[in-house]
Amino acid sequence: MFELPPLPYDYNALEPHVDEATMIVHHDKHHQGYTDKLNKALEGHDDLQSKSIEELLTGLDSLPDEVKGGVRNNGGGYFNHLIFWNSMSPDGGGELEGALSEAINEAFGDFNSFKEQFSAAAGTLFGSGWTWLVKDSSGKLSIMTTPNQDCPLSKGLKPLLALDVWEHAYYLKYQNRRPEFIEAWWNVVNWKEAEKRYSS
Repeated sequence: MFELPPLPYDYNALEPHVDEATMIVHHDKHHQGYTDKLNKALEGHDDLQSKSIEELLTGLDSLPDEVKGGVRNNGGGYFNHLIFWNSMSPDGGGELEGALSEAINEAFGDFNSFKEQFSAAAGTLFGSGWTWLVKDSSGKLSIMTTPNQDCPLSKGLKPLLALDVWEHAYYLKYQNRRPEFIEAWWNVVNWKEAEKRYSS
């Protein structure tokens, strides 16, 4: 059985950039819903219930047809949100240093170019989905978007940073102003966590 972990900070800790009301609904309702539906999808499959969410999503194509959709949608929703919460911090924002900074400069030219490309990808993603900074098996960085709750793990990529651009992530505060939400999000980005994921 998968369980929903508590947020790594208080619901209001990311104010004013991400509001408390959104965090309560997003975590307690949406993320809990994905958790419950993932467990439901795995009922009767004891062998799959013993696997980690990373194992399930990495091996998505090998799963039985009757559970594949549930794991893709709800397992993706479960895992993606874990990365999203930890991609933010009350002490976040600013620029980063160290190995990840060097890799970003190499891949995108400089930090500002990376921010611009990431924001553009998030702002132009049609419908609901995610924007990611990912690392491939050779250590190369790229920006990618995924629709719905699809996860980079299923494509053999390691997520370092996640931005949820489903409307439920921002609509209570920003209504239809997704670019404003994206701009505010940079103030809470948890670069320490991204660096840790890059180096591990």
